[in-house]
Amino acid sequence: MTTCALVADDDALSRELLSEVVQRQGWKVVEAADGAAALKALRAQRPDVILSDVHMPGLTGVELARHAAECGGPPVILVTGQGSMATAVAALRAGAEDYLLKPVTPQKLEEALDRVRTRRGLCGNASPSGELIGDSPRLRAVVERLRLAARSRATILLAGESGTGKERLAALVHELSPRRERPFVKVNCAALAAGVLESELFGHERGAFTGALERRAGRFERADQGTLLLDEVSEVSTAVQAKLLRVLEEAELERVGGDRTLQVDVRVVATTNRDLQLEVERGTFRGDLYYRLAVLPIRVPPLRERLEDVPLLVEHFLARYAEEVPSRVRRFAPEAMRLLESHPWPGNVRELENLVRRAVLLDGGPTVSAALVRAELGHRRSHPSAAGPAQRSIRSMEREAIVDALRETGGRRERAAQLLGISVRTLYNRLKRYENSGAPIDFSAFGEGSRA
Repeated sequence: MTTCALVADDDALSRELLSEVVQRQGWKVVEAADGAAALKALRAQRPDVILSDVHMPGLTGVELARHAAECGGPPVILVTGQGSMATAVAALRAGAEDYLLKPVTPQKLEEALDRVRTRRGLCGNASPSGELIGDSPRLRAVVERLRLAARSRATILLAGESGTGKERLAALVHELSPRRERPFVKVNCAALAAGVLESELFGHERGAFTGALERRAGRFERADQGTLLLDEVSEVSTAVQAKLLRVLEEAELERVGGDRTLQVDVRVVATTNRDLQLEVERGTFRGDLYYRLAVLPIRVPPLRERLEDVPLLVEHFLARYAEEVPSRVRRFAPEAMRLLESHPWPGNVRELENLVRRAVLLDGGPTVSAALVRAELGHRRSHPSAAGPAQRSIRSMEREAIVDALRETGGRRERAAQLLGISVRTLYNRLKRYENSGAPIDFSAFGEGSRA
């Protein structure tokens, strides 16, 4: 498969040198002389990666990276001659995949492109979903259902535990559909407060609320003729649920603060780690919206139900992280692999990935020993955090406070965040940290109002 790179730089010589290195790597190259031309090429060419200078007239490289991230575009590697910390932070916040300083050596650029290939699954033998790894009957059955479903416009609901790969399966739906050349746009419903989520989904007009200094298109508009992923849709507030239902039923919306009706053509894929039918019975999720979302409901199996995929996943993660850090690790000992294949993996694929990454960092030899794996698995059961005793105590108290707030609010994250005096995003990040450490918070314990 030939991969396409968009090279954007207002300096003709720099652009030519970068393009030459990229072409030697086997990429097809599209060049742009400024940010505006790059944005036009992004929409027309659908490149697999963008290599852009930071400082360009008009639209900067950082702004280009932000636009690519918001519309579900390709990874962006930013290049700059000014290596300030502020520029690096701005690049990362904009969603840039990598950040290189001029003069860029061919070796550094090749390494950056290889990292993109590895992370994004742009190799010739990669699966369409990038990092969708496994050959178990359960996973094959899910993928086959998605292949058939991708041909239609029907809404798909992917239900499964956190860390099972629902987002990657949603990307597979898009890549196998007739909409593959159009935008794939993602929004995490759990990470945004209700008011912010409404604006993100439907857009807003200038002056619609304090801070709305200009008109902004929402995710539905950006996904027009493409696919919109509603990640953790169970977190959508009742008010936003009503507006979401209207878009699904009538394919039209008004921006926040606006009165002009806009038509949109969007295929929706939603994910949840909750039993939405149960949420409907409890009155926390609209039944009519559930049936609109669950035209094609698909359950994503947890890793403990497809343990035969563990060796393939380990091999994949080893290859990825061995390239990122100087490491001699090449394999897991047979006994170590048996331990991995018998572990229940409450954090699913994400937990396994973190263990492999730590093994690459910690083990000095070519083979990861069973002793190290046993210590890692035992350590995480006893101490989800790897911090010292004092910090563990602080984190333990923090977790207890979060659990208490969630229990008091019936598991509603937005209300719990208000009670704790933190943002919903901060609370979401803490919950993700617990999941990644293999000790997720059990939302089923928070009573009938619980919604995770």
